[in-house]
Amino acid sequence: MKRREFITLLGGAAAWPLAARAQQLAGKVPRIGFLQRIQNENVVAFIQGLRDAGYIDGQNAVIETRIFETTLDRLPDLANELVDLKCNVIVAASRYAFEAAMRATSTTPIVGIDLESDPVASGWAKSLGRPGGNFTGLFLDLPELSGKQIELLKEAVPTLSHLAVLWDSTIGEVQFRATQAAARAAGVTLHSLPIYRPEDFNDAFDRAARERIHGVVVLSSPLILEQRLQIAEWAMRARLPTISLFTLFPRSGGLMAYGPNLPDMYKRAAAYVGRILKGTKVADLPIERPTTFELIINLKTAKALGLEIPPTLLARADEVIE
Repeated sequence: MKRREFITLLGGAAAWPLAARAQQLAGKVPRIGFLQRIQNENVVAFIQGLRDAGYIDGQNAVIETRIFETTLDRLPDLANELVDLKCNVIVAASRYAFEAAMRATSTTPIVGIDLESDPVASGWAKSLGRPGGNFTGLFLDLPELSGKQIELLKEAVPTLSHLAVLWDSTIGEVQFRATQAAARAAGVTLHSLPIYRPEDFNDAFDRAARERIHGVVVLSSPLILEQRLQIAEWAMRARLPTISLFTLFPRSGGLMAYGPNLPDMYKRAAAYVGRILKGTKVADLPIERPTTFELIINLKTAKALGLEIPPTLLARADEVIE
């Protein structure tokens, strides 16, 4: 996407000075808070989803976007700022963000987006159908997907016997344990590649190369999504086939992905915002899980790795990148 198109889709949040926008629209339209790690395709999808719901920044809504990047210690201040601005609803992407928002307010509706956690087991919701309180959202909460990912990677790499798992040790414990169990069931030896910060990725792939790994399952976290281009480059340099649940991953040069369409989840979050602004109680909005999953294969990457993807696997792909 061209830079100009990206900025246009971000709406007034990118084009208007914050103070001028707030002064012109204050008290007249709903204010929507948005906590996100980085500006990316998912932000564009969220803004588009709000437009589809009838809310355009700078016209009939004010979107208060706060990007926290890698500075997690700023999150409490950013969440409190959105509450002090009297946002009608706050959308918080990632566990870090919505936990900060929930500490900041027990009354403002919060819509969370997360791929790593179980919202009921974590105590954020009473149930998926009726979460109660001021929190709802969209959660993947399907750690067993790693079994399907291992199965697909074995189809692409029939000699696979040593498998590495790249995972974020700050929030990925549940996913990693599920992948461990799936690897045992599949009869492959698993090697753990935990990361904690951006500086850890290079060492993780160097280690994978030394240990003669045959492939890598890339688990999810905001940090891993942010580093997907570099992960694809490191994997290519180490001659490692990869699979991720981020469907954006093969479009960045990774070999395969099997998972939900994350930009669509952001659009669904925007639809939740629209329902809340129109009067639906957040406590009555069920926590939603994705029901459709996409298989995407980058054939160009496969050829560069010397892999011959079976025609039966290609036939099942929702998208083949050539």
